[in-house]
Amino acid sequence: MIRYASLMKNLNQKYKNCSDEIDTKLNEVLDLLLNQSTENSQQINKDLLFIKGQIRREEARSACRFVGLKPENVHFLDLPFYETGQVKKGNLSEADVNIVIDLIKTVNPHQIFVAGDLADPHGTHKVCLNAVLAAIDELKPTGILDECRVWMYRGAWAEWEIDHIEMAVPISPEQLRNKRNSILRHQSQMESAPYLGNDERLFWQRSEDRNRATAMLYQNLGLASYEAIEAFVEYKF
Repeated sequence: MIRYASLMKNLNQKYKNCSDEIDTKLNEVLDLLLNQSTENSQQINKDLLFIKGQIRREEARSACRFVGLKPENVHFLDLPFYETGQVKKGNLSEADVNIVIDLIKTVNPHQIFVAGDLADPHGTHKVCLNAVLAAIDELKPTGILDECRVWMYRGAWAEWEIDHIEMAVPISPEQLRNKRNSILRHQSQMESAPYLGNDERLFWQRSEDRNRATAMLYQNLGLASYEAIEAFVEYKF
């Protein structure tokens, strides 16, 4: 975060922005990061939260470009429950659900993939999942989702039980490297990503190990051998 703010400050000075406001704001943010390291003071600074948000957006866009997604197919929802500026997020509201409903109506998807990893340390995945499921409940009577299937995936901490898996997607060595490199595009999340228990592996390492372990499990059951496998469970509605 400090290096990004410093870069912006240097660029602003280099190209002599006609307003001093940007430089003043960046100086305030740098002072906050360098000299006021308490978590609460950083959380309430709106300029700092804005910069952090922009960094996360650009990292997400970078990952999307790497895997071949077109810019027009990338959507940022800015769900209100998430915008607390704190580790603990707000409660799910009707406003959150309506944003998801509007996106589904706009995209009209034939498949929806949601994070079903309820072991997420901050509980964010669970709230997002609940928002999607609430939106599905609202849209179901309209028939817009009649041809749509909803798939839940797990994060880096755990895998679905083998008897629960309903779709297993083989991953080649090249695809696994691509997945790793797309994860690494989220650079600001790599240095301090939380982990459960005593597992101190990096996020991408846990992800790869999980995918390889799933493939090995299928191989041990007498099925085809693959480098890795991504597993999904269908949410039936």
